Amino acid sequence: MANSTISYLWRDQKAAQRYRSGISLHSHTNQSKETLDFLANFGSQYPVMRPLLARLERRAETVYGVHMDYAASYWTPPMTPKLAFDLESGQIEKLDLAAMVSISDHDNIKAPMLLRTVPSARRIPVSVEWSAPYDVQSFHLGVHNLPSDRAVEWMATLEDFTANPSDKRLTEILSALNKEPNVLVVFNHPMWDLYIVGEQKHQFLVNEFLQKNGAYLHALELNGLRNWDENRSVRRLAERWNMLLISGGDRHGVEPNANINLSNATSFTEFVHEVRREKRSNVLFMPQYAEPWKHRILRSTIDAIRDYPDFPQGSRTWDERAYHPDAHGVVRPLSELWPNGSAPVFIRWTIGLVKLLGVGPVSGGLRKAWEDSRQLHLALGE
Repeated sequence: MANSTISYLWRDQKAAQRYRSGISLHSHTNQSKETLDFLANFGSQYPVMRPLLARLERRAETVYGVHMDYAASYWTPPMTPKLAFDLESGQIEKLDLAAMVSISDHDNIKAPMLLRTVPSARRIPVSVEWSAPYDVQSFHLGVHNLPSDRAVEWMATLEDFTANPSDKRLTEILSALNKEPNVLVVFNHPMWDLYIVGEQKHQFLVNEFLQKNGAYLHALELNGLRNWDENRSVRRLAERWNMLLISGGDRHGVEPNANINLSNATSFTEFVHEVRREKRSNVLFMPQYAEPWKHRILRSTIDAIRDYPDFPQGSRTWDERAYHPDAHGVVRPLSELWPNGSAPVFIRWTIGLVKLLGVGPVSGGLRKAWEDSRQLHLALGE
């Protein structure tokens, strides 16, 4: 029987005291390629956006000789693997807990492999957020603690499936992952209609996927960047399928994960056994989750576009972290594509306007407008 507990640090300051370790699951670094094809979806979903996008597309074609290709474009979060590891570890250590951090970038394991060369992070699990195609969309699966000696081989298997998907093969892969005794497979943000297929269609596909593959998944994620209502839906989904709930912060900016797991495990593998064999999971929501959700999303957006002068070369400005094919189809940072070395004026103005929303009175006013104290009382409906 699945046994998930959920606590909130702003309600109970002593919630972590009876535990030994804190586990940060699902966060991203500058090794994660975040697709920009959602912009094309926005144009379809919100007609008011279509004229603006059309103008950008025409300008790119006429001025730069570049055809806008949203699917081939991407941006990367600002934090390097070491900075991300230290951020997540630091938040946990402030609770007087031993920190375990599992970074799961999109479809690659570069960050944990790099971190394993750093003494303070050498025990980090090899993890990935796998975008697994299913019907008209993809489901994001957190695959944590791949066996070190076969992690590259596993990634080749996952990449091959992504290129050549089939329902039968997906079940075979998930079954094989489940046979790896130390691997943890989490269904990330299961109720988020990320690909905008429609809420009813998405929920049908989620339940169909769980019917076929739920036996090979070890937990459903309560996502630290998704809103209260969606996480309540995940909780109901877990009850329906008798599955564990687990944390997953999904950090892309510089705010640490808004939830963690609490455990008495002394290693990540021991934590995996706690989840898989003992079917126990203790989720702790951090104070930042109590902030208005829209305000947190705004701050995360500003984190993605602001400058970081002290960061390594290539991570300092937003256009060094955003990529698009050039006129010859070679993917390059936008900073290398501007003819005069800087973004067009209207783009700089747009970026500046978004940044202004996060400053002083404007930010405070928006936060107040978006505040809903009722959500804090409802929590996740335990």
